[in-house]
Amino acid sequence: MRHDGRHSALPAPPAWMRWLPLLYVIGVLLLEPVTPVQWPVSFVLIALPLVTAFAHPPAVVAGATVVGIGLELLLAGTPCCAGRAVGYVWERHYVAAYVCTVLVGALGTILAAHRIRRERTLADVRFVAEIAQRVLLRPVPHRIGNLLLESFYLSAAAEARIGGDLYEAVPTAYGVRLVIGDVRGKGLLAVETAAAMLGAFREAAHDEPDLNALVERVDISMSRRAYQLGGSETGERFVTAVFAEVRDDEGVVRVVNCGHPPPLLIRPGEVSELDRGRSGPPLNLGMLVGDPYHVDTYRFGPGDQLLLYTDGVTETRDPHGSFYPLLQRLRSWGPMPPPELLDRLHQDLQTYSGDQLQDDTAALTAFLLPSAAAGPADAGPDEQDTEGYPDPST
Repeated sequence: MRHDGRHSALPAPPAWMRWLPLLYVIGVLLLEPVTPVQWPVSFVLIALPLVTAFAHPPAVVAGATVVGIGLELLLAGTPCCAGRAVGYVWERHYVAAYVCTVLVGALGTILAAHRIRRERTLADVRFVAEIAQRVLLRPVPHRIGNLLLESFYLSAAAEARIGGDLYEAVPTAYGVRLVIGDVRGKGLLAVETAAAMLGAFREAAHDEPDLNALVERVDISMSRRAYQLGGSETGERFVTAVFAEVRDDEGVVRVVNCGHPPPLLIRPGEVSELDRGRSGPPLNLGMLVGDPYHVDTYRFGPGDQLLLYTDGVTETRDPHGSFYPLLQRLRSWGPMPPPELLDRLHQDLQTYSGDQLQDDTAALTAFLLPSAAAGPADAGPDEQDTEGYPDPST
C-alpha cells in the first residue's frame, strides 16, 4: 500500500496482449466463411473469455462472454453456417456451445479477478522494495565540497529492485569517505548484510581518523554480525569492498581494497587501475591473516575522476559470452562529467548484455573540481556547478 492508503499502480500489460481478444475474434470471422460445412470454427469462440482474461479486468471478461455468445448466435444464422444448424444433433451442439461459453466466461472472470489481486500484491511489494532501497542506498549528495558525485544501481532481478550491492559517500572531518561493496549471496540475507555494513560505515566514518582503522572497525562489525546470524556458513558471509578517502587540498586519494575490483582513475587521455597488488581479504575474513588491510595513496588532482564499481559491471557478458571491456570503453569515450559518464555506462551495459543482466550492478564516481570552483557542500541536483568539468569534446 502507498503511504496514502491506496494501492500502487498496476503495470500495464503489453499492447499485443490487450488487443489479443479483438484479433482472436477477427481471425474466427475470417476463417468461418472459408472452412467446410462440417468444420464449425465458430465453436472456438468459447475460449474468448479466457483470452480476454490475460490482460483485462473481470468486467471486460464478462462483456467478452456476452459478445462471444452473440457472435455464435449470429454465425449460426448466417447462410454460410445455416447448414450446420439444421437437425436436432447440430442444434444440440450449438446449445452446448452457448452453455460452455457461459461457464468458461464465469471461469475467466474469476481468473481475471485473481490475476489483478496478484498483480496488485506484486506492485505493492515492489513499491515497498523501492522504499527499502531508498533507505538502504540513499542517493549520494551531488556535491560535497569540491567533489562532484554520482551513482547508479541496477538490480539483475527487475521484480526485486534490491540486492546485495552497496555504496555510500560521507563528508567527515577527515575528508570525504567513499565505499562500494558487494555482498556474497542473494536474497534477503544479502540485503540485511548490506544494511549492516552501511550502518557500520556511516557511524565509523565520523569517528576513525585513519582510513585503515575505519576498515578494521567495519570488518569487526561484519564479523560480529555474521556470528549473530549463526549457522554453518558464518565464515562465508563476507563482503568485498573498496574504501576511498579524499581530503581537501591534499592532492591525493587513499584507497583500501578488500578483495574488490580495483577502482579506476580517469584523467584526460588516461584511464588506469588503482591496484598495487596489495588487496586485502574481504570483510569478515580479515581474521584469517594478520595486518590484512593496506592504505595505498595515489595522486588525485583537479580534473581527475575516480570510478568505483562492483563486479556486475566487468562480469556483464554479451550474447557470445565475452566480458564487458570496461577499460577499453572508458578510454574510447574520453573524459565526461559524472552524470553523463554513468548514464553512458548504464546504457552501454544494457546494450552490451542485450538487456539480460545476470548480476546486480552498482557504480559510484567522484570528480575533483579546482579549489576555486568549490561551492556549498551537499548541493542539490539543480545546484550543481559544472565549472571544472572535463570538456567531452576535447
